[in-house]
Amino acid sequence: MRDKTEEQKVLELAEAFLSLETTDECIAFFEDLFSPNETRSFCQRLEVAKLLKSGETFTEIEKKTGASSATTARISRCLSKGNGYKTVLSRTH
Repeated sequence: MRDKTEEQKVLELAEAFLSLETTDECIAFFEDLFSPNETRSFCQRLEVAKLLKSGETFTEIEKKTGASSATTARISRCLSKGNGYKTVLSRTH
């Protein structure tokens, strides 16, 4: 469980994302906020989630994305138990 200070910081970050109005604003914020490797990692995770949702196997996903089986398994758990990926994928794909 996060302490109140950490929770408040997460809420502020969420509000910062929600304040962005265009794709260009999002990309500019990503470039400021994340390293190029972090951005690639986040993009890879979203791609893994899309492939899992479409029924691809872990082996196929690893070949297509280079994601580790541990990353793919974590995202698979998130898709079955969480709501973040499900919400984003239902709204964007």
